[in-house]
Amino acid sequence: MVDVFDEVEEQLRSDRYKTLALKALPWIGAATVAVVIGVGAYWGWTSYQAREADKASEAYQAALETMGREGVAKGFPAMQAVAKGGANGYRALALMHMGGIRLDEGKTAEAVAYFDEAAKLSGDPVLGDLARLKSAFALMDTAPYKEIEARLTPLAGEKSPYRVKAKEALAFAKLQAGDAKGAREDFSVLANLLDNSSDDVRQRAQAAMQVIDSGGSTALPAAVKASIALPLAPSLPTGPQLAPNGAQ
Repeated sequence: MVDVFDEVEEQLRSDRYKTLALKALPWIGAATVAVVIGVGAYWGWTSYQAREADKASEAYQAALETMGREGVAKGFPAMQAVAKGGANGYRALALMHMGGIRLDEGKTAEAVAYFDEAAKLSGDPVLGDLARLKSAFALMDTAPYKEIEARLTPLAGEKSPYRVKAKEALAFAKLQAGDAKGAREDFSVLANLLDNSSDDVRQRAQAAMQVIDSGGSTALPAAVKASIALPLAPSLPTGPQLAPNGAQ
């Protein structure tokens, strides 16, 4: 008799499991479909980003070739086309070229606007900080010291890729603003840098200190500012490789 009850109980339990399974089946199916759709959407979006990065890379390279072959008059509109759409990394690069062109033409306000826009667009800290540094450099002859200081101080932090350039620019900005004592203190720090890649910076800092000590520092900022070469843009990978760094 006990065996009969066990069999009946087992049968009832089996029926309950079947009923629960039948009720859960639609939800399981929906969850499976959702996962498949999610994975498909992710790969679809990734592929789209890669295609857009490829297109932007090709357009940017073509603009560079046009500028090198036909000059600024034709190259600038080509860069403008790149800057208006596509992957953000290449838009930022194009804007930096446009800023450099306008700066050479003496159109500082327009150049600064392009550099600032490039900094906002770029998700790459190296590219973004370079755009911010170029913007600050462009303003050094015209903007008040407080504005230059506000732009350069974040770039002088220890994690910034251009901290040495930013510190040097801050020292010259102080000198240009009439703060010879503060500038000399900054140059003293720069003159004692241990980084082997900063040989030029050390030499300029030592020369600046000598000029300050001799009392002939009035014309120094403009003269040395011209010798501080900033790259137009860092070497960045082309195509979809730019995407992981926020270039989209």
